[in-house]
Amino acid sequence: MSDPASTALLQVHDLRVEFNTRRGKAMVLNGVDLSIHSGETLCVVGESGCGKSMTALALLRLIPSPPGRISGGQVLFQGEDLVQASDERMREVRGNRISMIFQEPMTSLNPVFTVGDQIGESLKLHAGLNVAGARTQAIEMLKQVGIPAPEKRVDEYPHQLSGGMRQRVMIAMALACRPDILIADEPTTALDVTVQAQIFDLLRDLQREKGTAILLITHDMGAVAEMADRVMVMYAGRVVEAGLTAQVLGQPGHPYTQGLINCLPELGSSQQSERADLAEIAGMVPSIWELGTGCAFRERCPQALPICAQEVPPMFELPDSTPIALHRSACWLQQDRSAAPGQPA
Repeated sequence: MSDPASTALLQVHDLRVEFNTRRGKAMVLNGVDLSIHSGETLCVVGESGCGKSMTALALLRLIPSPPGRISGGQVLFQGEDLVQASDERMREVRGNRISMIFQEPMTSLNPVFTVGDQIGESLKLHAGLNVAGARTQAIEMLKQVGIPAPEKRVDEYPHQLSGGMRQRVMIAMALACRPDILIADEPTTALDVTVQAQIFDLLRDLQREKGTAILLITHDMGAVAEMADRVMVMYAGRVVEAGLTAQVLGQPGHPYTQGLINCLPELGSSQQSERADLAEIAGMVPSIWELGTGCAFRERCPQALPICAQEVPPMFELPDSTPIALHRSACWLQQDRSAAPGQPA
């Protein structure tokens, strides 16, 4: 599944996204590489503003244009470059072959249509169902995502539902056509832990049934440990670490990844008394106008070297890499531990 030589369902090479602003062109994604295989869950983690959601929008060509545009790179879905695909082709792909659960349910649902109509729209368009068939399937999808009384809720409008129910409606919409790839942008943000577990079980069932690949964007390292086969860490529009979940969480190779893990409380740990105060990453993600040269994390990094201010580090392969389980980190600290720069994620 993680063999770089095998054919991935989705391969992204050197993806770049820029926005035209009053201050000039702003590069918000700068050379993102990733791959995902059928039946695999790839988790993308990082602080707000690191480029996680922008990556997801770029994969589906949903970057607001103007002012934004994909300025370089490839998004290969089963060998087809979606960057070069026509608008008509993208409408065939979105919601059918590749679906997305958007982060904000309060603004992602149309207030003038019932939730049943909004779930059924993609079923009528992509699955060829009639109105009655789409409504029946919409009820089934509401039931699957744990909404009570789905026969009643299917005819209600978004304003009649709670935030958690709206989030579940968004998940039902994304899963309706059984996509090959599901992009889930913080899919359980508004849900309690019980419903979150149900949603994760639903996603795993979908994977077992159809081999669906899941690109999960999250801040929750617990969700990463539970769901991810591989992890990709982003910072300031770049990938700074990628590898199997056990590699990244067990032996993080980038100081930023180490900082994210150290921010977590260790409840019940024998070290709890020794870590009364949680570690924190000083400062905040820099503005795209303040990146300058070198590593974007250098101002916040307690291990920064002189070269960090001069050159952007490549992705180095770490010692725990294997031919079928690469572990890479974009950090100059790894230069002496690596034989050569690593391959794309």
